[in-house]
Amino acid sequence: MKGVILAGGLGSRLFPCTKITNKHLLPVYDRPMIHYPIESLVGAGIRDILIVTGGNYAGHFLQLLGNGKEFGLKELHYTYQEGEGGIADALRLAEDFADGERLCVVLGDNILERSIRGAVEAYEAQAGGARILVKKVSDPQRFGVPVFDGRRIVRIEEKPARPQSSYAVTGIYFYDRQVFEMISQLSPSARGELEISDVNNMYIERGQLEWSEIEGWWTDAGTFPSLLRASQLIAQGGANRP
Repeated sequence: MKGVILAGGLGSRLFPCTKITNKHLLPVYDRPMIHYPIESLVGAGIRDILIVTGGNYAGHFLQLLGNGKEFGLKELHYTYQEGEGGIADALRLAEDFADGERLCVVLGDNILERSIRGAVEAYEAQAGGARILVKKVSDPQRFGVPVFDGRRIVRIEEKPARPQSSYAVTGIYFYDRQVFEMISQLSPSARGELEISDVNNMYIERGQLEWSEIEGWWTDAGTFPSLLRASQLIAQGGANRP
């Protein structure tokens, strides 16, 4: 399995801090934000990793991370997303890197307390399709929200005003090679983006989406309140490291 970290975007919710750098290079307690998703993948045994970035500061990733030696990697792969096309548009750029293999996709502002190795192993045991990781949160309206029928997810609603569950679809996804065919069929949403929730709903329609609940705490770090919360959580108890 290969890993893809999506670390593009303008980080407008963290302006003016992102006026001079990429959001994913901002500090979260004692390390740059991008370190955490890399460590999550490495800690789960994934060592072939692509970073998708964009904007005016993409070169800063190379300066900071180099070939990944600090994380025990032989090399890191990089690619560049032009414009603001959304998560699915960024993932589309990983098709050649994937080369038909399964992927673990992590949004670059996702930070976890514990390892995702169990979820990786569960996905490896699947016949195919997709697996998403969810977490119970107090503000599900900020995220994609799964709608359940018993234990089965029947659809995912993107940032609903009235969430039908208290769970968020976190920014950690597992996909097989079908994902790129699905992305090619998408049309931009009202936000002008290719939505990853639409991809997940296509897997649901095919009966090929499974899910796991994240153990321990999880947070994004894409807003000032969540960036502060992430730093506080790490200061109090640390985050998963390989």
